[in-house]
Amino acid sequence: MMRASPTLSCAALALLPLLSGCISLAGKPPVQLLTLTSAEQPAPGQTVSTATAHTLSLEMPVTPAAVAAPRVMVVTRPGAVAYVKGAVWSEAPARQFARVLSDTIAVRTGRVILSSAQALGDPGAHLSGELRSFGIDEAKGEAVVVYNASLRRGVDRVYETRRFEGHAPIGKIDENSVGPALSAAANQVAAEVADWVGK
Repeated sequence: MMRASPTLSCAALALLPLLSGCISLAGKPPVQLLTLTSAEQPAPGQTVSTATAHTLSLEMPVTPAAVAAPRVMVVTRPGAVAYVKGAVWSEAPARQFARVLSDTIAVRTGRVILSSAQALGDPGAHLSGELRSFGIDEAKGEAVVVYNASLRRGVDRVYETRRFEGHAPIGKIDENSVGPALSAAANQVAAEVADWVGK
């Protein structure tokens, strides 16, 4: 069995620091991370109790793979998508959209918003759905949010379903413009969902 000579081994070790400057196993970190902003947020210090207010359990929306990606989706033509260079979400779009829904419904309806775990045994309303589209339509020059919602209003097993769409114009499609446009479209959808849920 051949053994590496001490000279070659030392030379290889000496080259490692030089190679570490040329090889990177991780991608270049983004300059910024995008977040959605709720246009309507509960007032600080405000207390709402299930003793006096109706409840709503809210499930995080399910998403297709293209929407679940950490990048901002652009529909370039029917059946084809790309992603905006440099635009990366700080967390999953579905989780951020659920937060906008929660804030908006709480403010507009006065309901106590519960997680799925908190809602076990609770007779209140239940909202779930699919975030079908969450990205940019290149041909129309707008941000598009499509949410297919399912609502059970009480203990009975009667469900209502409705499709909600939000649209917001966008000029240049880049990492600086997509976040505000999608926030606007998401808040539009959230407001319509809140009005549908009601008090």
